[in-house]
Amino acid sequence: MDAFLAFVEGSDLSNWIRGDSMLAFPTIITLHTICMGFLAGASSAIDLRILGVAPGIPLDSLRPFYPLMWLAFAINAVTGVLMVIGYPTKQLTNPLFYIKLSLVALGVWLVYRIGQEVLGAAESGQKAVTARAKRLAAASLAGWVSLIVAGRLLEYTHRWELLGIPAIT
Repeated sequence: MDAFLAFVEGSDLSNWIRGDSMLAFPTIITLHTICMGFLAGASSAIDLRILGVAPGIPLDSLRPFYPLMWLAFAINAVTGVLMVIGYPTKQLTNPLFYIKLSLVALGVWLVYRIGQEVLGAAESGQKAVTARAKRLAAASLAGWVSLIVAGRLLEYTHRWELLGIPAIT
């Protein structure tokens, strides 16, 4: 594992992300944060509507948020990979990173399921807000909160900054 981490940390891309360009890492993390806001925010708005907030808004009118959510997810995936390339030891040696990845997978699966089952039913005129839909929405809200907390805690829970360089505690 150390050989792999050393290889990635020694790459030109990793060095560029960490500092050869003063704007690389700040731009990457800013895009990651903004897109997380779009993704988690739009998903949470849909979840809250399913749970009964703003009942006057038709569920099928929320479908246009999906392309924006998928675009935000794609940008988050790219910027997330770039952040891992910049600091592979910091991320890949932290167990919380793997919890975060699991929460990302859960969040994406829930966005997909809600789009298919709930918004799909609303578009076809079927009853969309079922007990299952509410469970999916509640799980989605909990997942986004957990994912955001896990992402923020990554900055403070790592033991290693770079290979052989311990985190400042």
